[in-house]
This record gives sequence, C-alpha cells and structure tokens, in this order.
Amino acid sequence: MPLSAPNRGASPWADTVTHVAVGFSQALLTDLDQLLPAGSVLVLEEPEVIAARDVEAKAHPCVAAVLAAPTQDEAQAERLIGLLRRPPRVRAVIPAVEYGVVGAAVLAHAWNLPGAGPAAARTLRDKIAMRTAAGTLDQPRWMVARSPADVEDFRSRHGGRCVLKPANRQASLGVQMLGPDDDAAAAWQRCVGADEPMLRASYALPGRYLVEERLDGPEVSVETLLHAGQAGFTNITAKSVQPGVNPVELGHVVPARLAREVAVELRGCVQELARITGFRSGLLHSEWILVRGRPHFIECAARLPGDNIDLLIDLAYGGRLTEDYLGVLEGRGPAAARPSRSAAAIRFLVAPAGQVLAVTGRELAAALPGISEVTVSVSPGTRIEPVTSSWTRLGHVTATGANSQQAEYRASAAAELITIEVDQELACR
Repeated sequence: MPLSAPNRGASPWADTVTHVAVGFSQALLTDLDQLLPAGSVLVLEEPEVIAARDVEAKAHPCVAAVLAAPTQDEAQAERLIGLLRRPPRVRAVIPAVEYGVVGAAVLAHAWNLPGAGPAAARTLRDKIAMRTAAGTLDQPRWMVARSPADVEDFRSRHGGRCVLKPANRQASLGVQMLGPDDDAAAAWQRCVGADEPMLRASYALPGRYLVEERLDGPEVSVETLLHAGQAGFTNITAKSVQPGVNPVELGHVVPARLAREVAVELRGCVQELARITGFRSGLLHSEWILVRGRPHFIECAARLPGDNIDLLIDLAYGGRLTEDYLGVLEGRGPAAARPSRSAAAIRFLVAPAGQVLAVTGRELAAALPGISEVTVSVSPGTRIEPVTSSWTRLGHVTATGANSQQAEYRASAAAELITIEVDQELACR
C-alpha cells in the first residue's frame, strides 16, 4: 500500500497499532515479536527496499502491515505527516534503521510523542553537521572533501595520514584510513562508489564526504538511553578493528575495561553531545577514540546499535535494552543506570576474497565454555568479497564470561577454531 496520498480512510490495523517503525529491521522486529502483541507494529519502508529485500515475505507476528512510504526523503521528511494518518492508539515511533532516523523524529514530533527531535535527528544523520555542532568536544581536525585534491591537500598538512569517509552512510561503508603512499584518487572513487542498494533508496540525498585527522588510541562506543535530554542507562563497549585501509569492526566487548575517571568523562561527553545537538529522547550510539586517555568524538547514531551490541548488553546487564528503549520512546520515564552482572563479547569472522572451498570448526567452537552463538553466513561455493564494510563479514561468535577479559578470550578462541578455506585465485575472475 503506497502512501502516495493522505491515508484518511479506515485501515484494518487502525485499532491494533501501538508502535510505528520507520524502516524495516529484521533484528528489531524479532525483538518486538517477544515484547509486543500481534498486529501492534506498523512498518514504513521505501518501495525499493521493500522489493529488494522481499520484506512482505518476512513474517513477524507483531507486524500489522508494511506500508510503502518515502522514509528516506530526509530533506522533505515532513511529507510523512500528511501521508500517514496518526494511528489512534500509537504510543511510540521507532527509528528502526539508520536511514529512518529523520522520518521517525519528524513523525514523533508531529504526534507529540517522545523522540530525538527533527533538528537533532538531521544533525546526527550527517557527519559534517555533527562535526560542525561538536565544537565543544575534543574531535579530529577535519574538512569537507569535494575531490581527490582536497584529500591530498588535507593529508599533506596532517603528517601524510587521514581518514576519508562519506557523511551519510553506515556500517563503515566507504570509510578508508590513508597513509602517505595510498592513492588518493583511487580511494576517492571507492568512497563515492560505496552504496547499499538493498537498504538505501536510489533517490536519497546525494553523497557528501569529509576528510579528517587520524587519531591513535583505543576505540569505544557508548550506548546511552536519554529521557527529555537527560542520560540514564549507559554502557561503554570496547571495540577492535581490522588493520589496513578499511577499519571494519572485528569485535566488541561489553562492558569495556576502563579507568573509572575515563568512564565518567565519557558519560559527561555524551551528555554534552545531547545538549549541543538538542537531542531529547531515545538512544545515542556514539563512537570515541581515547587519545592518551581523553575521549575524542568520532560520530554518533540516534538509534539502537548494530553489530549485536544490544544483545551483548542484554547478556552482560540482564534485562532487555530494546524494552528499555521502548519505555523511553513511549514516555514511561528514564531508564535507570545499573551495573553489569557479567560480561559478553562478539568476534566477527573474515577471510580473503575468493570462492569458499570449505568451512570447518563450527561444532568445536560452539562446544567451548561460555559460547552462546556461532553463526557462519557462507558455505562451499560462496563467492566472497574483500572485507570493506560490516556487510562483508562472514559470521560471528558470541561469548559470555565472568569479566570482560574472559568473555573476550572465549569469543576469540572460538573464532580461531573456525576455518574458512578460500580459493583466492577466483577472486580476480
């Protein structure tokens, strides 16, 4: 049912829908199946994405209907207000995917429901706008990049190193770490060519790009639930990334092992980030590099974290992060801070590009102590590409432990038992 005209007539879901999800997220809906009654969620998604992902064939008991709508028209997101009649029992609007953050904020604001706020959502969907707003936070030096020449110029003024990235993508797509000998023109072409046709509408805002200083230090993310601009439950996640040009995340550990003063400073930085962007209610998933122990702001998403970090938080703290998130978006008040009870870690699987010949070790990995999940997404005959974004990883191992060190060790040990044998000669054919 495309929303090409105002949805004024009675709909079969009108009396059952209590939550509107802007964007289709299989992981989120799986959670909502366990948290909400049948037929309570209305999903809005781009027609192209619905077709590309065969969304209507993916059944979820909580879903009342999937409606085609211009959810990624961020410049004119207010159009959604006139195209969708407010469900009479709606309690929350959920930004289910990165490209639905602005649309969700606009609908929540129009319907007088808690949310990020349209201005904050637009800032947090654009890394250039984020950098501009974050003047009171420590962050890398940066500039807008419009050509390879801009990349060369910036790199020459910052020790021959830089980071090149799109301003409005996700999942490390197009992000590259360049050194003195890397070809800036080739890197530029890879960056501007990076896209997600299964997830992103073809008409969506054109790409913008920035180049910034490379910082050295441990990387962390901070997951914070905020109510009316005030931070409540907060978790800090340690992350590791693969070396080389493409800094794709290879693992996460919850909670991060940090000195107390660093954790306190990170929490204060997130509160300041909410203040300067005007963020109101929801979840901030912010990323930071600790330079000599001091947090430097990298970027932030106004939605649930990816990479199964929400699951790691559930395993480490108990409870359900998604349920707490719904409570904030429904206006039930803040989600209180609480200590972790244990620890959890995830390790992602990667292999060289080529054709998969064999996959071994899954059963051995799953049998190790503390392993809660082993997933391998490839099998013999699968052609795999170089690992240049989160989407090109090949599976993962999740583990728990009494502390962060044990959980990380267990996840890494299990991942090392899984061998993905690849014929690399086929990568170039």
